[in-house]
Amino acid sequence: MTTTAPSALQHPVDPRMLERLADTIVARPRASRMTAVEPFTGRPLAEIPLSVPDDVDAAFATARQAQHAWAARSVEERARIVGRVHDMFLDRQSTIADLVQAESGKARRDAFEEIGDVALAARYASVRGPRLLRDRRRLGLFPGLTVAIEARHPVGVVGVISTWNYPLTLAVSDSLPAFVAGNGVVLKPDPRGVLTALLSRSIAVEAGIPEALWQVVVGDGPTIGAAVVDRADFVSFTGSTATGRMVARRLGERLVGGSLELAGKNPLLILDDADLDRAAEGARRASFANAGQLCIAAERIYVADRVRDEFQRRFLDRVQALRLGAAYDYSCDIGSLTSQRQLDKVVRHVEDAVTRGARVLTGGKPRPDLGPWFFEPTVLDGVRPGMLVADEETFGPVVAIYSVPNDDAAIAAANASPFGLNASVWTSNKERGIAVAKRLRFGSVNVNEGYVAVWGSHDVPFGGMKDSGLGRRHGRDGILRYTEPQAIAIQRLHGVGPIGGMSFDRFADSVTHVFRVMRRAGRP
Repeated sequence: MTTTAPSALQHPVDPRMLERLADTIVARPRASRMTAVEPFTGRPLAEIPLSVPDDVDAAFATARQAQHAWAARSVEERARIVGRVHDMFLDRQSTIADLVQAESGKARRDAFEEIGDVALAARYASVRGPRLLRDRRRLGLFPGLTVAIEARHPVGVVGVISTWNYPLTLAVSDSLPAFVAGNGVVLKPDPRGVLTALLSRSIAVEAGIPEALWQVVVGDGPTIGAAVVDRADFVSFTGSTATGRMVARRLGERLVGGSLELAGKNPLLILDDADLDRAAEGARRASFANAGQLCIAAERIYVADRVRDEFQRRFLDRVQALRLGAAYDYSCDIGSLTSQRQLDKVVRHVEDAVTRGARVLTGGKPRPDLGPWFFEPTVLDGVRPGMLVADEETFGPVVAIYSVPNDDAAIAAANASPFGLNASVWTSNKERGIAVAKRLRFGSVNVNEGYVAVWGSHDVPFGGMKDSGLGRRHGRDGILRYTEPQAIAIQRLHGVGPIGGMSFDRFADSVTHVFRVMRRAGRP
């Protein structure tokens, strides 16, 4: 693989802008502070004030007050404002990408992917939101006599808890549908992604989102995250399965709704009729996007025996050609891991696998010559159950290749995991791909793509099965989850019951006859 050393790399982000952004966090005047650092170099970026539970109370109080006026606006007006967010993010993509890279250490192409996702989310919510949220006529009890209406009301103030690996898209793309639905938002981004979230908020405010409506608090998960969960009317959470279980318990105690996107151990299946060049290129992108720090990245590749050797050769050629390094442009394919903690986990998984008999086909080492947290894109062979890299989510630039004799074996191996977030199937036969996809117990399955096809299709629901989460983002579910449905029924002419002295026996016979007629007519 080719590498690019940072040498005298200077991030292009204005320090004065970072100071102004940090001042918008809801935190007391003399709050404790943490230092945000640039992963490419380890140098400090800004001092971040930390919130306390009283600050979370204040954030929710402010957002609740603003939410009443916001909900009183028409959904069309709210949607127009979110539509302006779409345009402003595209107009300012260079500044946004600079900060995303400076704070996360990802390659420029991965930063652009985040900007593109926010644009897709804004466009979908602004265009589809008004249609999904309007009052809808539904079938009533008796046709012509009962008029049934489904109304949608905002839940109130949504708590969005986002993680560090996609600091832009996870903070913003979950918030925009909530705004269109008439809600306020209290956002708790991971401290390693807070500056990106704050810049996003400032752009949204400039587009017309009321400043008070979107509050940001910062701090650790057990204290500040728990405080958000305990005060929100709905929680959108992205993070680990262990933390997701705790969030679900707290929400259950309060009978409050939530959606949880959790961990994945995602399989990629290469069937024996796949276009191997296309599959090798797709597997490279699926495995190493964002340096593997992607909950829907491929960590397991199952290849049909008949094409294993040829696929592996083509795949390794592409992996070894990846450009690893630090750059605020598109000259590198893979950037840095985001923290020492992530680097330690990746090293631990690879070393454990090698100690237990796995073989490194390429990569396998940290690269301190490039920066403090770089790790080579790594492909492993001979991985077996019991190894950390086989059983746990690695969340780094590491993928294992397995041989399978046929489709049934590939499906069984892919499903033999407690996780069920994303999967990928490669074949030259569309019908075969769909048939395999339907047998996989994963919330999303891409055929002849790694993850972007499903993730970028905002009209379909996205989320996990099994230990990978509850609920869905994207699609109608991604907007309607932020609402409370209300049923309204208007009964015409007379009430539901015997008419004018009719006995209940006769009434029951009449209703039975009507029910049979409606069943024969195919009426629900």
